[in-house]
Amino acid sequence: MFRYFSLAFKNSLRNRRRSILTISSIAVSLCLLGVLIAMYHALFFSQETPGQALRLVVRHKVSLAQPLPVAYEDKVRRLPGVREISVWNWFGGTYKDNRDTKNFFARMGVEPKPFLRIRTQMEMPEDQRRAFITDRTGCVVSRDLAEKLNFHLGDRITLQGDIYPVNLDLKVVGIFYDPDALDTLFFNYDYLRDALPLGRRNFISVLAVLADSPDDVPRIAQAVDAMTRESSYPTKTESEQQFALSFVSFIGNIKLFLLSICAAVTFTILLVSGNTMAMSVRERIKEVGVLKTLGFNNDTILGIIIGEAITIALIGGIIGLLLASFLTIGVGKAAAAFMPQLNGLSITPITIVIALGVAILIGIVSSFVPAWNAARTNILDSLRYTG
Repeated sequence: MFRYFSLAFKNSLRNRRRSILTISSIAVSLCLLGVLIAMYHALFFSQETPGQALRLVVRHKVSLAQPLPVAYEDKVRRLPGVREISVWNWFGGTYKDNRDTKNFFARMGVEPKPFLRIRTQMEMPEDQRRAFITDRTGCVVSRDLAEKLNFHLGDRITLQGDIYPVNLDLKVVGIFYDPDALDTLFFNYDYLRDALPLGRRNFISVLAVLADSPDDVPRIAQAVDAMTRESSYPTKTESEQQFALSFVSFIGNIKLFLLSICAAVTFTILLVSGNTMAMSVRERIKEVGVLKTLGFNNDTILGIIIGEAITIALIGGIIGLLLASFLTIGVGKAAAAFMPQLNGLSITPITIVIALGVAILIGIVSSFVPAWNAARTNILDSLRYTG
């Protein structure tokens, strides 16, 4: 069958305008499909980094909006397998103009000394680490955030509170790099706590936990949740990666959302390709009769026509993946602040295999019925066919 590949390729481009339009439609659709598949893979199948494999997050079982008692910190610290623990408090607030999306970034209150031990992958000069520990109003910002907002050491940053009724005047004392903390600012939790009304000082958002080994992680999670199950503040302890995905769940069922769009895109490509192949086959019924006269059997004719559709779909798929490889870079950078898993988003080999597999499937499904009908048409009917 492969000896007829050149014939199938030439036939696929005989009506160039229609073929180019079809290839363009498939390319655009598979570009979108490739980006969605890459996002799905990055969100739900990405591997944990070495640091994430040891870190857990303890939050309220109901939702992130519900606080936890600060007393939980000492209780969790005493559990076997816990190497370090730190308060990890979302501040929210507004930096300059909140209508500018560039000014949105994560702002977290932490306990500097234990926090720096927990963030095993954080790269920051030693003098800046000491400044963060000793300067009560000091904050550290990620390198990408510093570049985006032009932050430098010694700059003052004012955050206007919304969740908390306080404003924070912070000083940049460190700039760090951490692959698991992009577009993020960390400040001293004690500075926030002392500014709060007395009634709100005994509650925190979440606890960050560092385990001694990956084997201790599931045991610690079970122990923490069992310890608080009957209390007024039950917890849900999960890996740092799962915790990051919980932010994504605010949008809704993101997994169903992505899969639904992928299905809709695939169905649309199928309609476009099916219409193209039906038109192409109808125009060449007489040629089918000639091929049969020359000795081509039904299976060979069926294979040639399906090969044309697969050729068109693969050309569109390859072009679409090339476009998607550039588009994913921009999508990853734009979404990293909200979904850290999408940082460095790219078209992986598994994405290429899936996208090209979809292209081949579309080529086969869209052409099979018209190809089957054409192949089974007898010679006399084919030669008499007038369209």
